[in-house]
Amino acid sequence: MDTRQLSRIDLNLLVALQVMLEERNVSRAAERLFVSQSAMSKTLGRLRELLDDPLFTRSSYGMVPTPRALEMQADLACLLQGVKGLVSSQKFEPSTYEGEFVIAIAEYIGVALLPALMEVLQREAPGMRIKVLSRIEHQLEELEAGNLDFAVHMQRNHYSQDFNVESMGGQPPILLVRQGHPLKHETITWEKLVKWPHVSLFIPDLEELAFMRQQSSFAQYENQIQEVFETSHLFTAIEVVRRTDCLMTAPPFLASHPQLRSGLVSLPLPEGSDISICYMLVSHQRSESSEPHQWLKATIMSIVNKFLSQRETGNPYEDYRSGHVSGRMGGLERGSASLEDK
Repeated sequence: MDTRQLSRIDLNLLVALQVMLEERNVSRAAERLFVSQSAMSKTLGRLRELLDDPLFTRSSYGMVPTPRALEMQADLACLLQGVKGLVSSQKFEPSTYEGEFVIAIAEYIGVALLPALMEVLQREAPGMRIKVLSRIEHQLEELEAGNLDFAVHMQRNHYSQDFNVESMGGQPPILLVRQGHPLKHETITWEKLVKWPHVSLFIPDLEELAFMRQQSSFAQYENQIQEVFETSHLFTAIEVVRRTDCLMTAPPFLASHPQLRSGLVSLPLPEGSDISICYMLVSHQRSESSEPHQWLKATIMSIVNKFLSQRETGNPYEDYRSGHVSGRMGGLERGSASLEDK
């Protein structure tokens, strides 16, 4: 769009023209605009110069619009109404809202959160569309640039004041192996674990993660593992673990998923591995005054909090249509055996 001509137009002139078209009288138009009659006459002169047309002629019936003014009348009212709507705060109604939100979230987190979220949206905000990016680096930069609305990820070491960060809780990771794996009946040590091949789920911005900066045996172990396969596709990673002797470090809530646990065993980390991986919901401050963004954030956190408050009982993948989550984010506890036994 070439905005050079538009930049020279004072919107107040168009407002004045609309009032003149409605009143057909300079004095009454001046009263409505809270200006003097002299100022209104000068405004009318500027309009005539801008549009190269007299716009109004005097008669015994008052100010009569020219054909050019009448031609503009219908479009002008619609234009000003559109501008009013653009700058006015519109009351947000989830049931009638239509719009798209882009969320960066890894599949292994999304499999727990997104189905429950979409059940709520289909019920309460059917016009709200969610676009998910499961493999994206530099998420904070993408949020700042406006390419993302939200990011759900492992806690970073630092967030600037430009970001709003909500904690989604955290738990110690577990190890997933196939049923019948030689490690199933052994005491787990780091020395044993580093000898086995590993499957890794893609983690964006790994060097920025808070837990990687901790002086823990887990962080040291992560630097020694023999990684033979990395993917952002959770179900592919799970299938590789089922068919090989590979190990996979994973969040415990995956152990509850009915389509994932078959044929797998959950092993605890070695004794003394005191680490908890926390997850965060992050947005940029540019969306702080957006009611749709705030509503969606509150909805996500409501789902997460219900998972967390009930994670000691039930299953987080139960139906969400009743309006509450009957389940937990966590799956098997440390030291659990076969997922099939659950």
